[in-house]
Amino acid sequence: MFDGHTTVTARRRPGRQRMTTREYSQLDLFIALPSDIPARDQQDLMERPFFSLSKNKRTTPIEYEVGGNYICVTAPERYGMATIWDADILIWAASQITEARERGLKTSRFFQLSAYDLLKFIHRGTSGRDYQELKAALDRLQSTTVVTSIRQAERKERHRFSWLNEWKEITDERGRSLGLEFIIPDWLYDGIVNQRLVLTIDPAYFDLTSGIERWLYRVVRKHGGRQKTGWSFTFRQLHEKSGSLARFSNFAIDIRNILARQSIPEYWLSIYRNDHNEECLHFIRRSYLPPGHEGATGIELRQHRTRGMFGIRAKKCHKT
Repeated sequence: MFDGHTTVTARRRPGRQRMTTREYSQLDLFIALPSDIPARDQQDLMERPFFSLSKNKRTTPIEYEVGGNYICVTAPERYGMATIWDADILIWAASQITEARERGLKTSRFFQLSAYDLLKFIHRGTSGRDYQELKAALDRLQSTTVVTSIRQAERKERHRFSWLNEWKEITDERGRSLGLEFIIPDWLYDGIVNQRLVLTIDPAYFDLTSGIERWLYRVVRKHGGRQKTGWSFTFRQLHEKSGSLARFSNFAIDIRNILARQSIPEYWLSIYRNDHNEECLHFIRRSYLPPGHEGATGIELRQHRTRGMFGIRAKKCHKT
């Protein structure tokens, strides 16, 4: 992929030991496939609060524990926490690995790629500013630290990692970028390859502009799946799952605004109150709505702005 006179600009977290040449040699290099492939997301990342939902710098840690699963996410002041927009890079990686496996190709957590192809896949521009923002996203992913007990089986251990072990920009002698290399952590790679915890997502996800909207789509896609009667959460459950710094009242307003727009790809949203008078969000795949329903398949999601209250009343919301 790279030829001529090249130089390498490597990024690593301050105080963190760089991988040795031997460690690099033990990782096979995976040269990225063309990006006209289905988008896939890793399920653990879809339903739990691993990322900041704001583009404003966040250094306040996320700490979340439910059902024996623990998560703590921290970030340095210099870079701030990786955002849900930065996570698009990890979606790209999951998509690449899954597609390669389906084609019978050997995979690795050590990627070599074209920044242009990555930006096009995640529906970003390709201007100089977009490339600089991509580098800033890589810095945040590499500097954010995650500690979690998820997928640690009976050991009850806590796995510590960053979303990227290390990343590099390859440039020619004139300083022009020739591509990127990065390494994803074992924890994420294992969740894609060995556990096969991936789901196909709608490419329209990348066009969602609100952080909470993006987060909600991932939760809905993970839990709603192909449940013919849909799925529900209380607003309180959603607020806890989001890791958002917003007050609960403001968070609830954001959820209602998303429902008013009906902008979540593939799914129809409605609100009801359960037997405890708690406000709940119900979501169901549009293809499972009854014939003639205004949210049924065939409506252009990004243009559809009709408020709908598909009134399914349940005794209680699902617990997680």
